[in-house]
Amino acid sequence: MVSSFRSRNGFPTQNVLAVVDFDLNFTYVLAGWEESAHDSMVLRDALQRPNDLKVPQGKCFLVDAGYATRPGFIAPFRGVRYHLKEFGSHIHETPKELFNHRYSSAWTSVERAFGSLKSQYKILTSRPFFPYSTQVDLVIACCNLHNIIIRHGGDRLIPSEGEWEQEMRVHTSRRGQHEDVRE
Repeated sequence: MVSSFRSRNGFPTQNVLAVVDFDLNFTYVLAGWEESAHDSMVLRDALQRPNDLKVPQGKCFLVDAGYATRPGFIAPFRGVRYHLKEFGSHIHETPKELFNHRYSSAWTSVERAFGSLKSQYKILTSRPFFPYSTQVDLVIACCNLHNIIIRHGGDRLIPSEGEWEQEMRVHTSRRGQHEDVRE
């Protein structure tokens, strides 16, 4: 396996571009790019494929900070806090902070969808034992299963927004404790 597909742990990894709606459904998934591929290169590929990614007329997609804002795609302002946990009860000092706070509130749907996907299908987060092409297919299959479960009332398996925020606070505080131990 080429080194651009390997993580720091030496395991094969991939860059996955996905579109998630506010009902936590994966509406577009492009899996199989090497982990080291820049997000903008993966997005460009998605927009140029025969079954390309389409931005609905009059709509836009929220993208993470790895992307640039461009027509149809909105990223948070760089250099300005944008994670919900960074705001707390703090008052927004600038219009950019207000935008990033509202952006982050909407972005929670993406984080919840990926979080529930990874918690339901541990095969996505475990050491891969399958050929890389099978790993790519597994990502797409798990996203499809996730969507089927949601459409058939299985959304009880997905934490509510409040539960998700609580879990993220606990996870963040645990991670901080572990980081202190390693330093």
